[in-house]
Amino acid sequence: MDLILLERVEKLGAIGDVVSVKDGYARNYLLPNKKALRANDANKKLFEANRAKIEADNAEKRSAAESHSGNVEGKQVVLIRASSNSGQLYGSVSVRDIVDALNEQGAEVAKQMIVLERPIKTLGIFDVRVNLHPEVSVTVQVNVARSPDEAELQSQGVDVMAAMFEQDTSGFTEAYDPNAEPGEIVAEEEAPAEGEAEA
Repeated sequence: MDLILLERVEKLGAIGDVVSVKDGYARNYLLPNKKALRANDANKKLFEANRAKIEADNAEKRSAAESHSGNVEGKQVVLIRASSNSGQLYGSVSVRDIVDALNEQGAEVAKQMIVLERPIKTLGIFDVRVNLHPEVSVTVQVNVARSPDEAELQSQGVDVMAAMFEQDTSGFTEAYDPNAEPGEIVAEEEAPAEGEAEA
């Protein structure tokens, strides 16, 4: 389906571009969200007649988004989640979780603005893009940890999972006797009884 874009659409085109897209994408997303018009003669004339107003409105929205970006840029949100010992979350971090955490800090963002490249399913710090406007995007950090203390360590650059495994490996060593028969239990050396002199 051929459409005239009414605003910049990422990976598609800018205002006024005539693009060809799949019917479902046009019917379910671009047309209902008023991001495009069907590219017929009547709509082309209508667009050209209103082009200056459409571009002025877009410029106004862009400048509002740029001024709002200072409120969102560089924010870090901490999300506390349960995870396995390997750092895999039980579930994943959703867009709604990120939006709620940002809005608690006064960022005023909506779900549609958050761009998650892939689901967050492990502990760690992740950069997440927020599109405030088709031409204005900022980055926020999402710090996923099991406790506020771990979140603090991660924000200082400590790899919590690696540190945890280092502690685990040094904890337990098994007594080993190279002369023992297979299956034989190693007897611990008996301490000398009181009063006996050590040889």
